[in-house]
Amino acid sequence: MTGTARLYTDGVFPTADGKARFANVAYQGVAEPCEPRYPLALNTGRLRDQWHGMSRTGTLGRLFGHVAEPCLEMHPQDMAQRQLSQGDLAYVTSRRGSLIVPVQPSPTLALGQTFLPMHWGQEALSGASSTGNVLTGVNALTNPAYCPSSKQPELKHTAVKVLKAELPWSLVGMAWLPEEQALQARAALQALMAQFPFASCTPFGRERSGLLFRAAGHHAPADAILERIEALLGLGGLEVLRYADKKHGQRRAVLQVRPQGSTAPGKELRLNAFVLAGDTRAEKWIATLLQDELPSQAYGRMLLAPSAKAPVAVQSRGKQICACFNVTQAAITQQLGHCTGLEGQRLQQLQGALQCGTNCGSCVPELQRMVRLSMPHASAEFTP
Repeated sequence: MTGTARLYTDGVFPTADGKARFANVAYQGVAEPCEPRYPLALNTGRLRDQWHGMSRTGTLGRLFGHVAEPCLEMHPQDMAQRQLSQGDLAYVTSRRGSLIVPVQPSPTLALGQTFLPMHWGQEALSGASSTGNVLTGVNALTNPAYCPSSKQPELKHTAVKVLKAELPWSLVGMAWLPEEQALQARAALQALMAQFPFASCTPFGRERSGLLFRAAGHHAPADAILERIEALLGLGGLEVLRYADKKHGQRRAVLQVRPQGSTAPGKELRLNAFVLAGDTRAEKWIATLLQDELPSQAYGRMLLAPSAKAPVAVQSRGKQICACFNVTQAAITQQLGHCTGLEGQRLQQLQGALQCGTNCGSCVPELQRMVRLSMPHASAEFTP
């Protein structure tokens, strides 16, 4: 049985006389206007590659390539006024609740505007309040007001304030896991999120299943909790490299394995899992080794060093733009250097070379912006 392709093409509506009803609604301002105590407007829109509560899309690591984990976007000037830098944790507080979340600058936002995707429920973003209550993700903040006619909730505007969160202890862990084990480990890690003021847990990976777990607090938790996190991320056994300084709250563990089917010498070892606790400065380069599956044998015990700078240069593949064909920002930028002509011609050349934006099309607006930014200034192309 096939349904109607388009409703009401016959001009008949489900009313007593068959005519449509229009609601003549007078304009009303937002239910919760910004004011000095809550000076910023929070929008809880959707992400490009996710859908509603992420019950399905949230299980696919490849759909997190564009936005890997929860963060609050703010205008750079609003961040500077609050002494916030990219990646800093901040309290986002409305009249109903408070949430701790990392912040990042977004020049596409207007001053006074903030953006936190609606998808980040307590399965991905959580923690515990100062009174011990479990936080429920972004819905801890949102406004329950709704339109009396359509019943549509007013999710596009919530008045909030943003203050820097001082949480000196932090933890980050990443691991490649068998698919079924990854699902079980994620559920178990989610159960631990309430042990911290801030915690997030998201998948990553395309052909493989990976988990990213992040937490922060005022002090290091009990060793049993850290051991549980390590175990869930596959960091058990004698082959795991470890470092621990309980006095200073420092703890690190890494596991290297040989790729399946590989008979190459030891230099082909790959990083399979790591946990950095206390001092997480080495996260960026160690995470690149793991996610891009780069050889890690040469690093040895240097993987346990707290340095933010890699002992040997590590080149990341860069941010993913096209999820369908796994095309990165760096690859697109490089290809645009060879494109010529008008904006549409350059986009067509880019898609012909890399296929980005030729399947689902969700990345096309971002590709168009990159094309425009790559073009010479109009006056440079003008010839009288």
